[in-house]
Order: sequence, then structure tokens, then C-alpha cells
Amino acid sequence: MIGKLKQNLLVACLVISSVTVFYLGRHAMDCHHRIEERGQPGGILPLSALGGSMRTTLRTGQNLSTPFVYNKDMPLIFIGGVPRSGTTLMRAMLDAHPEVRCGEETRVIPRILAMKQMWSRSGREKMRLDEAGVTDEVLDAAMQAFLLEIIVKHGEPANFLCNKDPFALKSLAYLAKIFPHAKFVLMIRDGRASVHSMISRKVTIAGFDLGSYRDCLTKWNRAIETMYTQCLEAADKCLPVHYEQLVLHPEKWMRTLLKFLDIPWNDAVLHHEELIGKAGGVSLSKVERSTDQVIKPVNVEALSKWVGKIPADVVRDMAVIAPMLSRLGYDPHANPPNYGQPDAKVLDNTRRIQKSAEKSSPS
Repeated sequence: MIGKLKQNLLVACLVISSVTVFYLGRHAMDCHHRIEERGQPGGILPLSALGGSMRTTLRTGQNLSTPFVYNKDMPLIFIGGVPRSGTTLMRAMLDAHPEVRCGEETRVIPRILAMKQMWSRSGREKMRLDEAGVTDEVLDAAMQAFLLEIIVKHGEPANFLCNKDPFALKSLAYLAKIFPHAKFVLMIRDGRASVHSMISRKVTIAGFDLGSYRDCLTKWNRAIETMYTQCLEAADKCLPVHYEQLVLHPEKWMRTLLKFLDIPWNDAVLHHEELIGKAGGVSLSKVERSTDQVIKPVNVEALSKWVGKIPADVVRDMAVIAPMLSRLGYDPHANPPNYGQPDAKVLDNTRRIQKSAEKSSPS
């Protein structure tokens, strides 16, 4: 009898302790949020206080005490493509615009999107999730919140927030569904150049065998086909941009891009290299392989570096290995290809870079 009474008292104490800890935790969180609201005018407020939106302060040109609300309906920008296709250059040029912030690759966004795709493709897994009440609507809401938190919180706020994770555009159709006002920029580059760049620079990409040009070109073909098809289906929400044309004619293509994104023109996008590391400018990652290239002004040095480097048997079978080359406007049999003539300013940039390299190299 006494033993049972002790057991009941112990259970009662545990319940009371648990409830006390729960309410103390809630009280502490409420206090924390109130402190943020009062002490930091530009701080992020709880979702409940904003009716499903979040807010912080703008990057530049705005009153820092004015809150900036951000949610799934804002005009997000997603830049993607096969790695080594000019996505870093594109985001650096956009980052130079005072009203845009892209920032470094998050790496987590394409991974969580791939996980969501895996759940959707497995009929058995989807059935289990539905049975558990984790419906598509629940998952979509969770994905919206997660992705938005990553995009907003990993860099400075701005009028236009942009994400650059190359393979995120494999899920372009899904992103367009959960972010209805988002726009997409698909960077396209001659697959031979992309593959040579990833192999010569030893850029590890999941699923790509860097010891085989044939394997990498096959994987390039599959990846760009997936993204390009979704880009065409998204119609007015997606703009394909060829890396070669961006490099040859930067002003023409940046004007086209900013018009597509409904962002006012600013000459700073043509001089991204001058804003690297500056406040409100272009932030570069020390670990991204493209960083050493985008610190230079736009130039044509990298356009044809792949010529003469691809094995003869792969060159012979190119049209069969990578049929997307022809579909995207590249001649699979041209070695070297004719991408066009650069603008005078680009030609001048290239000459200056080459002269600088000659001076710095030992005699």
C-alpha cells in the first residue's frame, strides 16, 4: 500500500515538473521574442506576430528602422544549371546590384529538394506519409518555410533575394509551385567546356566520374535536359542564359535579365569585380572553386580551354553522347567552335588580364 502511494506521488511529481519546465520554456521564448521586437527594430519577429510573414531590414538604400516583410509570395530569384556553367559569375553580377542579394551557395537547398523528390517518387513512401497525416500540403508548407529561412538568413536582406545552388533547378517545377512569384535563371554552357572545367579543376560532383569525359558528358546531358525541359515549361518564369553570350555581350544580356526580373538597371552589374568584399557588394566563398575566376572582370579566357583536351574517341561520339549540345545550339563537331565576337570592353578586359598574367609570371 505504502509502496503504491510512493509510486503515485513520484508520477505526480514528474508530471508537475514536466508541466513547469514546459511553461517556463514558453515564457522564456516569449521574453526572448519581446526583447528582439523592442531592442532590434530590424530584427526578425515571430511568425505569429506577422500573420505568416517574417521581417527584417533591407540591405541598402532603406531606412533601417523600417521593417521588411518576407514570405513565400515575394519575388525570389533562383539561379541554377550544371556546375561549371557560369552560375557563380551570374550571381556575382546580380550581387553587384544594390537591390539584390544572392550570396554563396547554401548546399543544403538542393539536398532537401532531392529528398522531397525521393519521397514523392516512391509510392510506398508517399502512402506511409499520407497515412501519418504528412500530406503534400503539409510538406509543401514545411519546404516553403525551411527554404525561405535559409535564403533569407544566410546573408543580408535586400529588395530582391536570390539563391544560387546549381542543381536546385532540377526541382524548378516544384519551386515554381511553392513560390508562385519566383523567377528562374538557367545558366547554359557548352557541355564540353563545363565537363573539361570540372575535370581539370577537380570539382567533385555527386554521380560524376571525374576520370571519364564520356561519363561526365553523359551525366551533363541528363542533368541539363532535366533543367532545360522544366525551364521551357515554366515559360515566362524562366530565362535561359548562355554563358558564352553573357561573357561576349554582358551589357546586352544583363539588361535582358534585369528586365525579365523587373529590377531597375544599374551599371554596377557590369563591374562586379570592383565590389567584391565590400559592404553591400559581392561576398565570395573561400571554398567555392569559381572564386578565383569571378574576382576578374568579365573576359573570354575560359571559352575554348577545352579544345584539344577531350579524348579522340569521345570527340568522335560527341553527338551521340551529348545530344543536348545540338538542342542548345552548339555544334558537337566544331573544334574549336565559333561562339561569336566579344564586345570591345570584354576584349579590353581580356587583354589586360593576359598582360597582368605575363608580368606576374617568372621570366
